[in-house]
Amino acid sequence: MFLRSIASAVPPNSFSQTDCWDAMRHGDLLGKVTSRSAVLLEKILTQGSSGISHRQFALDSIASVFGRCAQTLNEGFEQSAPMLAAAALGRALEKAGMVPSDIDALMICTCTGYLCPGVTSHVAQQLGLRADAYLTDLVGLGCGAAIPVMRAAKGYLCSHPGSVVATVAVEICSSAFFVDEDPGVLISLCLFSDGAAAALWTDQGDPGQWQAGHFTTIHLPEHREKIRFVNSAGKLKNQLHRSVPVLAAEAVSGLFEMRSGNPDQVLAHSGGRDVIDAIEKVLPYQLAETRAVLNDHGNMSSPSVLFALERRLELRQDDRRLWLTAFGAGFAAHACEMWR
Repeated sequence: MFLRSIASAVPPNSFSQTDCWDAMRHGDLLGKVTSRSAVLLEKILTQGSSGISHRQFALDSIASVFGRCAQTLNEGFEQSAPMLAAAALGRALEKAGMVPSDIDALMICTCTGYLCPGVTSHVAQQLGLRADAYLTDLVGLGCGAAIPVMRAAKGYLCSHPGSVVATVAVEICSSAFFVDEDPGVLISLCLFSDGAAAALWTDQGDPGQWQAGHFTTIHLPEHREKIRFVNSAGKLKNQLHRSVPVLAAEAVSGLFEMRSGNPDQVLAHSGGRDVIDAIEKVLPYQLAETRAVLNDHGNMSSPSVLFALERRLELRQDDRRLWLTAFGAGFAAHACEMWR
């Protein structure tokens, strides 16, 4: 399938890691954790070791989120996810010189909230998609979801030639913030952020246009408990084990062995500094775009790999082949190749 355009969107409010620490320090968060946990938070947020400069949240104030009940967090997702997804898709349409009525199918992935009907219903209404456009929501695939959604788009295009498919990855991680003494939970508070990325795909394209294919996947359910969301008092709690960087690197290395050719660059999900370090140890590539996305936006979960792709396509005009990979809950890892 052929890429017509790709675009991203983040909330307007951007916070430095120091801003985040100040909000925790002056708010009531530190009163909910031990002094040892407070030291861990301060170390990650103030010593510049996270690889993150700024993060964007669908929040006016960071401090306010730590006291929100499950209902308020869910309402934040319901308000912000469709708005951010629609913003990214609107920009992708503008880049492609298309209008919403051109879209035949809309596929959206998310894991940081739940709506029924899904986010697609809200985005279709906001942008004015045709009433007969096919809508499908993929929920629960975690940080790796963007590539399986691309694979689903390819399947739709194979069975509906001549169609235009829009894919969107959107996460409001601030609606899944949770506080307790677990180190994985505390680290999550220092890494995750909000964002959305959209792409438009067709089954026909011009010479030199980017194509996507050769999708591969590895599922390791025996490691499911090491990285997943669990429900705690109605809230989403991120369960994150210290072995995740090594686990991700091993899975990505296995996927890389299945590639059909050598890419000009590898674009990966920006899961965190330790994850990127681990992947660079097993692949012969320096993940510059992936690190830049982490620095500028933090870990946005599923949209992150598409942010890296958008950045690479804007900066490099001489690439001929790219390899994308994303991974997370399951434990699952996914990859695809792009070429022109």
